[in-house]
Amino acid sequence: MELEHRFTVPASVDETWAMFNDLEKVAPCFPGAALTSVDGDDFAGTVKVKLGPVSLQYSGTGTFVERDEDTHTARFEAKGKDKRGNGTAAAKVRAVLEPDGAGTAVAVSTDLAVTGKPAQFGRGLMQDVSDKLLDRFVDCLTEKLTAEPEVEADEPVAPAQPPPAQPPPEAEPPLAQPPPATARTEAPASQVALDLGSTLLPVLAKRYGPPAFGLLVIVLALRRLLRR
Repeated sequence: MELEHRFTVPASVDETWAMFNDLEKVAPCFPGAALTSVDGDDFAGTVKVKLGPVSLQYSGTGTFVERDEDTHTARFEAKGKDKRGNGTAAAKVRAVLEPDGAGTAVAVSTDLAVTGKPAQFGRGLMQDVSDKLLDRFVDCLTEKLTAEPEVEADEPVAPAQPPPAQPPPEAEPPLAQPPPATARTEAPASQVALDLGSTLLPVLAKRYGPPAFGLLVIVLALRRLLRR
């Protein structure tokens, strides 16, 4: 299926082009995606997808087949398969960057082929879902492009002479300290599975109306009860 997207970011073409070619910076902006390796034009990664009680984890590879800096055009191909054998996915993507006032307009064409559980969604629904996911990607990309660079603090200047020695203070009995709180660690955003359920529900409600939306909620609830 063919998917078309177009969006604008508040940065120059050169800045946006540099960001698009820095996979380690741009990959975390894709919901559920994590980059595992980059070697020249080749890369590898994983994508975690959750749809109700069903969890999929695609592992795959990709390569840039074109990166034309003069026309700011990039094409890459990627393919992967679910680790549990629930389906495959392959995509051919072409992105063209053009100046748009003070920002950059990006046109993306995707030739997507999927098998397994995700293949049950038609092109219209896939387009709607990908539009919502793209909004999250653009927000993340915009935040990275407009972030101010970190300023390194100047090193403190050592005093010319050491300060005069002071008599040691009288020792005080140590105060009882509360036990340290257990640190809570969270997975980085790029490792969190893409929850298609939370993305699909608003799309279905808008496209098919309250009856279909209510039916889907009932079906998902029954599936959860049957799995207990």
